[in-house]
Order: sequence, then C-alpha cells, then structure tokens
Amino acid sequence: MLDYVGLEDDLDEEARLICDTARRFVDEQVRPEIGDHFQEGTFPTDLIPEMGELGFYGSNLDGYGLPNVSETAYGLLMQELEAGDSGIRSMASVQGALVMYPIHAYGSDEQKERWLPTLGTGEAVGCFGLTEPEHGSDPSAMETRADRESGTDSDRSGTAAERDGDGYVLNGSKTWITNAPIADVAVVWARDASAEGTPVRGFLVETDRDGVTTNEIDDKLSLRASITGEISLRNVYVPEENVLPGVSGMKGPLSCLTQARYGIAWGAVGAARDCFEQAREYALDRDQFGGPIAGFQLQQEKLAEMATQITTSQLLAHRLAELKERGELTPQHVSMAKRNNVRMARDQSRIAREMLGGNGITTDYSPMRHMANFETVYTYEGTHDIHTLVLGEDLTGIAAFE
Repeated sequence: MLDYVGLEDDLDEEARLICDTARRFVDEQVRPEIGDHFQEGTFPTDLIPEMGELGFYGSNLDGYGLPNVSETAYGLLMQELEAGDSGIRSMASVQGALVMYPIHAYGSDEQKERWLPTLGTGEAVGCFGLTEPEHGSDPSAMETRADRESGTDSDRSGTAAERDGDGYVLNGSKTWITNAPIADVAVVWARDASAEGTPVRGFLVETDRDGVTTNEIDDKLSLRASITGEISLRNVYVPEENVLPGVSGMKGPLSCLTQARYGIAWGAVGAARDCFEQAREYALDRDQFGGPIAGFQLQQEKLAEMATQITTSQLLAHRLAELKERGELTPQHVSMAKRNNVRMARDQSRIAREMLGGNGITTDYSPMRHMANFETVYTYEGTHDIHTLVLGEDLTGIAAFE
C-alpha cells in the first residue's frame, strides 16, 4: 500500500501488528467476495464473529475484555477495513464508536457489564438511532420522544414483566441506520418529554421489544455491501435501567459522532490507497501503443497527483491520532479531517476508475465500488457542507447555520 513518506516505518509493535492483522483479514476474507456482495446488496454477516475474535470492535476502549489499543492503532484498523469496503469499516465503526463508546462513556456499571463484552466479541450487534426522516443535518430538531411512565400504568404496550417498575415509553422513527435490521440493541436518542426543557437522552432499546420494527432499506446505489435500515418505535416501553445515566443533551450523540468521524478520516485514506494501487498496477500491466500506459505523461500526472493527495490526507490522519492521544483533539479538528479526507477519496477513486478505462466499471476492480460508496460517506455523519460551516464558525466565530 502507498506510504510515500514512510509513516508506517515509525509504527510501534502494537500498531504494526494490528495493521498487518487487519490487512491480512481484508486480503483473505473480504476482497475475494466483496464485489459479489456489492452487486447483490448484501453484507457478509459470517464475518461479524470473526471480526470480534480479532478485536475489531471498540478496540480503543479499555476494560470488559476490550483491547485498549492506541488511537493510531485504531485508526490504522479503520484504514485497512475500508481498503476492503466502506461497508466493512462502517459495521465495525458503528459497533465500536456509536454503540460501545456511549455505553462505555455514559453507561451504568450494569449496562457496561451486560453489553460491552458481547458487543466486543460480535455475539451481539448494535446500531445507533439519531437521524430521522425529517431531521438529518439538524438532529437537535428530533421528534422522537420518551414519556416517563410508572410501572402501574396499563395503557401502554409491553408485558407485565417488562413493565415491572418505572420507565419510559418511546415513540418515533429513525432512518438510515447501519446494522438496524440485524441489531440486538439500538442506542436511541430521544427527547425526554417528562423533563424540563425536553433534553435529549440516550436509551438502550433491545430490538425484540414490543413496538420495535427495523425494516431494511433496499435499492441503494451506494454502500451496497452494508445493511441499512429504519427503526420504528411505537409505544415501546423501556425500563429506567436502560437509560444512559451519564449524559444529557446533544453532547451525548455528538460526542459519539466525533469518535466515528475520526475513524472515517482514517478509513477514507485506506480506500484511496486501494484505488491508487489498483490504478498503478493496471497502468504497469496494460500495454497500448507499444508499451505500458504507465509510461505516458498523462497517466504519470494522475498517479503523482493521487499519491500527493493521499499522502497529505494520511499525514492529517496521523496528526489527529497524536492530538487524540494527548487529549487535545477537538470536534473541529475531526470535521476538517472528515471533510478533507472523504472529498479526497471521492475524487481520487474517480481518477483511478478513469485510468482503468472500460474495465474499471466492473466489480473485478475496486475503484468504482469505492467511488459509489463515497457518495454515502461524503454525506453521512455530517455532510461535506455542514463540516465546512463547522470550520467556518470555528475560524470566524460566526455560526452561518443559525
């Protein structure tokens, strides 16, 4: 894989081991069949437990049998998984950064003990419910609500055993939720209608509860090797012990997104490196006009620019890891990296596909699959434009979106 300024030469033993393990996993388990999964619109669910055995879920978290690796090692893991496919990285990223992280950071001891070990091994699958049909870039306008209910009330759904004690009744819907159709638990963010100011709270909702449905979203043209769905909540009773006690307000979901976006910034580099390698190899092997097309000035210009853009994004990702390790990383830093690196990968995957000519539109080669996937990654977890405005506010002190 392209590493033009030798950043991987400085990796410590842990980071090197994780990078090599993930790269080998992708080469052996992902690449051979991911094109078929993309065509068929399926996710290789048989890989879920194997990824758990390898420690790919929540690997930068500590305790509960979790690896607690460095932020650089975690970033490299995301990089290597997305070199295989964005759907593979998304599954691990959602499981770790959007489900395990909030439980680890804001959950009770009982919640951590119940969920973190099984989520870490892949025995259980989680999803993150924030986006709603009418509320994407402005999640604070969410309409999903939670009404406090006494265990003695009898006009709501839920069995008597479920409603033994005080809790909440949730109503609303979430959409574009990775893993939802296969999830055992959903971290659902809803407004606590029973509290002053209706603050946003996090609820751990088992998907087999009465009133929960998780329909799959079909006919996607992007991120096809990923399971995406909706969460419908209709009078869903959730006991008090399922509420995340350690956070209230938008800090909860936004802090989770910061963790996930950090992984995306690394993942984009991995996909772009994969595109570069496919384009370089093809250019060296493809003979036209008496020699390999890699000898043509136009093709060399494309490779030089791809390598430069990838290396610049790679440097930014490594710098983010240093800041994160020191506790100096800000959401605005992550916005810059997510915005830049995803745009870079989106653009360079197109150039790589261009270099492959007509052959590049088949699933035999990865760039067009990556290119299609990045139409989703460009949009989710903060659109490119929203991250532009986040940076604009940080640089000027003026919030353009208010």
